Amino acid sequence: MNKIFTFLFLVLTFNLSAQSQLQFDKKYVQCEDKWVAFPADSTGVYNFGFIYIDETAGLTLEYGDTFKIDEKGKFITEKKVKTNSMKYRLQPNNNLVALIPESKLKELYVDKVPDWLKIYKHNENSITRLFRWGFLYNGWNECEKALEYLEKANKIDPDLKGLRVELAYSYNCLGRYQDAITVLQKALELNPLDAYTNKELIYAEIKNGNLDNARVVCLKVFKECQDKTYNPENAYNILHAFFLKKDVANFKSWLAESDTYLIGDPKFGSSVEQMKKEFGQ
Repeated sequence: MNKIFTFLFLVLTFNLSAQSQLQFDKKYVQCEDKWVAFPADSTGVYNFGFIYIDETAGLTLEYGDTFKIDEKGKFITEKKVKTNSMKYRLQPNNNLVALIPESKLKELYVDKVPDWLKIYKHNENSITRLFRWGFLYNGWNECEKALEYLEKANKIDPDLKGLRVELAYSYNCLGRYQDAITVLQKALELNPLDAYTNKELIYAEIKNGNLDNARVVCLKVFKECQDKTYNPENAYNILHAFFLKKDVANFKSWLAESDTYLIGDPKFGSSVEQMKKEFGQ
C-alpha cells in the first residue's frame, strides 16, 4: 500500500512540476520570436519550435525537436545539434502553446535568439516592414499588437498609402472610435471616394453614436462611389443601429433609402425581414 502511495505521489509531483514550467495559455500570434512547446502526446513527449514571422509567408514555425521532462523537471532532448530545417506555416487559430522558460533553453541546446533569425530582421524598423507587420496582426485580430507597429510607421510617414485606414481598423477593433474617425477623415481628404475607407468611417460613426453622420456618409457613398462592394454592409449597419435604438421612424426612413441594397441580399436580407416583422411592418 505504501509503495502504491509513493508511486502516486511521485507521479503527481512530476505532473505538477511539468505543469508549473509549461503553461499552455498562448495563441500562435502571441508568440512572435519565441520558443514554444506543444501539448505532450500520450507518452509525455513534447514537440517544440521557434515561431517567427516571414514577411511573405506570414506566421511560421521553425521546428526544433522533441523533449521529455524527467522526474526532476529537467528537459531532455535527444538531438543536441540541429542538422536540418523544417518550417511549418501556421494558420492563426485558438490552439494554445506554452512559452518555454529561458532557463530551459540550454537544456534543449538552443539559443534564445537563433542566429538564422537575423535574415528575417532585415530593415525591421523600415516603414514598409512596420506597415506589413501591422497589417498582418490586424488580419489575425491582434489589433493592440498591430497598433504598436502602425503607430511607429505613422511617426515616420503618416501619408504612406493605406496606413491611415489600417490604423483606423485597429482603432475600431479596440473601441477607439473617435481616433478612427479622426484618421479616416484625414484619409478621405486625399481619396474621398475610396469605398473601404468610407466603410470604416461609417462603422466608426455608428459605434460612436453619430448615426446622422453615418447616414450622410453612406448616402454619399451610394451616390458617388463606383465601388458598390460594401453598400449592403453599410446600409445594414445603420439600419440595425436604428433597430437597436427602437427608433421606428428613422428605421422606416432609412429602409426606404437603402432597400435597393438590402432587400433580397443573401447575407442581410433575412435579418432585415426579421427586424421589419418586429416593428410590425
